[in-house]
Amino acid sequence: MENLRPGGPNILITGTPGTGKSTLGQELAQRSGLRYVNVGDLAKQEQFYDGYDEQYQCPVLDEDQVLDELEDQMSSGGNIVDYHGCDFFPERWFDIVFVMRTDNTILYNRLEHRGYSGKKLEDNVSCEIFQTILEEARGAYKLEIVHELPSNTPEDMEENLDRIILWIEQWKASH
Repeated sequence: MENLRPGGPNILITGTPGTGKSTLGQELAQRSGLRYVNVGDLAKQEQFYDGYDEQYQCPVLDEDQVLDELEDQMSSGGNIVDYHGCDFFPERWFDIVFVMRTDNTILYNRLEHRGYSGKKLEDNVSCEIFQTILEEARGAYKLEIVHELPSNTPEDMEENLDRIILWIEQWKASH
């Protein structure tokens, strides 16, 4: 099979806020040499917003601007994309999708520590309880490329990093 992505595979790391996506993505980029793209940071930096959500007290992402900005970079490959949503990204962009999952009590404490409260805190924990992001990923991508990763402890993080680095090496060897 020819290598359609000369820069390497494209990886999506998704999950409820507080599940460790950014920590994993940044560390993975350091260890693998792939580019790390935090969609929330990109949106903030480039002002890719389409209004403001009063209920959640946060800007609303302009998905089309994000997609336009990343299209060429994704085509060349070698990206680790980190975002808490996933169904608006084109399926063709990703070789593998990792959904971070965290125990509800641990997640509650992490989000509370970040300053989340009220409806925002409750809704994010509910999102994890009902596997909302996992179901979104399963609906948006081929089931065989969607993988759940536990993200409760530093040991989980190390195991996830080892597992993904091994996958990257295998991907590169077969492409």
